[in-house]
Amino acid sequence: MSKKKPGNFKKYLKVFWIIVFLPLVLALLIFGTISLGLWGFMPSFEELENPKSNLASEIYSADGELLGTFYIHNRSNIEYDDLSPNLVKALLATEDIRFHNHSGVDVRSVMRVIFRNIIGGQRSAGGGSTLTQQLAKNLFPRQESPSTLQLVIIKLKEWVTAARLERNYTKDEIIAMYLNTVDFGSHAFGIKSAAKTYFNTSPDSLRTEESALLVGLLQAPSWYHPVRNTERSLQRRNVVLSQMTRYGYITPQEFDSLRATPVDMTRFSIQDQNTGPATYFREYLRNELTEWSKTRVKPDGENYNIYKDGLKIYTTIDSRMQRHAEAAVAEHMGGYLQKEFFDHWKGFPNAPFGADLSSEEVQQLMNNSMRRSDRYRYLQRIGMPEDSIRLNFNTLARMRIFTWEGEKDTIMTPMDSIRYYKHFLNTGLMAVEPQTGFVKAYVGGIDFKHFKFDHVTQSKRQVGSTFKPFLYTLAMREGEFGPCSKVPNIPVSFELWDGTVWTPKNSSDRREGEMVTLKWALANSVNYISAFLIKRYSPHALIDLVERLGITSPLDPVPAIALGTPDISVNEMVGAMATFANKGVHIQPRFITHIEDNNGNLVESFNVVQNEAMNERTAYLMLELMKGVVESGTGIRLRLRYGLNNPIAGKTGTTQNNSDGWFIGLTPDLAAGVWVGAEDRGIRFRTITLGQGANMALPIWAKFMTRLYEDESINISQGDFEPPLSPMNIVTDCDRFEDEEPPQRDIFDQSIF
Repeated sequence: MSKKKPGNFKKYLKVFWIIVFLPLVLALLIFGTISLGLWGFMPSFEELENPKSNLASEIYSADGELLGTFYIHNRSNIEYDDLSPNLVKALLATEDIRFHNHSGVDVRSVMRVIFRNIIGGQRSAGGGSTLTQQLAKNLFPRQESPSTLQLVIIKLKEWVTAARLERNYTKDEIIAMYLNTVDFGSHAFGIKSAAKTYFNTSPDSLRTEESALLVGLLQAPSWYHPVRNTERSLQRRNVVLSQMTRYGYITPQEFDSLRATPVDMTRFSIQDQNTGPATYFREYLRNELTEWSKTRVKPDGENYNIYKDGLKIYTTIDSRMQRHAEAAVAEHMGGYLQKEFFDHWKGFPNAPFGADLSSEEVQQLMNNSMRRSDRYRYLQRIGMPEDSIRLNFNTLARMRIFTWEGEKDTIMTPMDSIRYYKHFLNTGLMAVEPQTGFVKAYVGGIDFKHFKFDHVTQSKRQVGSTFKPFLYTLAMREGEFGPCSKVPNIPVSFELWDGTVWTPKNSSDRREGEMVTLKWALANSVNYISAFLIKRYSPHALIDLVERLGITSPLDPVPAIALGTPDISVNEMVGAMATFANKGVHIQPRFITHIEDNNGNLVESFNVVQNEAMNERTAYLMLELMKGVVESGTGIRLRLRYGLNNPIAGKTGTTQNNSDGWFIGLTPDLAAGVWVGAEDRGIRFRTITLGQGANMALPIWAKFMTRLYEDESINISQGDFEPPLSPMNIVTDCDRFEDEEPPQRDIFDQSIF
């Protein structure tokens, strides 16, 4: 027996060491082969140093406000220093209190999961994943629906990745990276988007109860959604607050106070293309930058992608001016003009179409709108026959419609909804800084979600009398006329190419047959004088001038151009008019100053495009002419009704049958233009009193400027335009001109008439 004991002992000792070392060897073998990628994809060192994720490109205003994002996932990265301490405490207390005591894998938590969750069956005992492991899972997502074996392998790979992350990053960096990658629901990926979406704030400004709510969301964003499931969200938030109390981050007294605080979602707003400031402007940028990215290459040789590359787009928009512009539009369009339009057409069976349109023409307009709708295109795409599509459009359906009092649920046929939306007047507003070309405010319509068409850059509408200042510029530029030069207010006829004779008419018979000054003629938008000037200088000369002013829309060289028959965008008109306030130098309106990549490196800087369209003297004389519009002409309600008594140069415009209303106004450092009208030109007010530009468009301009002047944070000049450096020997005060009657050349040339 004694002889056998040493042999048995050695045998047992060998078994003992095998039992001890075999798991270690197996573990080393498993984790070693995992690290080498023999069990499937493992991130490389470079990928851990620069983990790839779809980053939203951010759009910033000139005054540093975030206007919106372009994204696949609405995610923008922040640094640890950008986080509220309340947020970090809530996260650690709830997700990983031992975060600073482990190196990526918490052995104690793993043992708890094995013995209490798996062996003991206690599903409420908590998980074993650390924040670092969760980060690994977020950076390198799992495959969908893995088997049990695959899940075990995935878990082991996440352990290896977590350990690598711990070696490459500090604890603070891991916390920031984790919060940058998590999904908070409501299209908010990452804490920066979540803070903006749920509380309209930044991560460094989150209060304790707000931090607790957001951390609570991480467990199940839909289940604990604070808007759809407020009570459930409240309970989850209070669980997080309880954890913060348990670990000493807040006192019991603070907990008692905070848990009684209701969930406040008044600032909640999903950050998508339909919400937030400058929606039409952001969509314009999206289209422009999509084209831009096709010709710009990153250092890795790929084209830039505005939805993935986390670009920083710095625009010229002033967020304060933008807010005032949007408020002015809402106040006038929703608070006054739309109500007037509804009342104006109440009881008319053909409403809102004019009586000059036949039933066949109305039906054609309705059919065209049907074919342009998303519903029609979708039904066509799925192969529905035309007769079935029409049946669908005439079948009652539940829908959510736009009203100026907010969206409302209703039941109507899709065809009725098309007619309903045709009742709405729309608008376009753009404001430009003349000396730089910077676009400071941009409102493309009344509501982007329901009216996608942009009336600043996409839409081109007849401009009416707002075109006349360009014609008068010809007279000023040639030196033949001054603001107080007199011309005969009598009819002028034109023989057209087909042998017919066209004689434009005035809108009133005021001072017909008299000699009137150009300043008075422009102020009162007299058509006879426009006809006189176009016959003297020719349509071709006028087109050559307006092209130098940046107008690129097609222009027909016909006499009627003098009355504003061309279709031109708000963008073009405001850019052209701003030239007068910039001493004759035209600067193409600029929307972006520069673009940076997600590391702050300059990608592109956008330079000014300018040309001298006229001399300084001519530009100043035209400002004096257009001042008359506000002082005594069609824009006088700026003085009488809105109390704007500072120097303003402007021009109203009203097109045939009141289809379009315009006003463009200039001050020394801001040029702004407004158009108002309906989707179809056959929809309009029936009277000039309601349908003129002075009633439809001018009030928006007035309300916008009033708000700017009242905002002490915005420095908008209320002074006069700067005269030319060289003295001008010409009278601009036509009242004094009448008294002095200086000698002037005879301009009554009978050959013109």
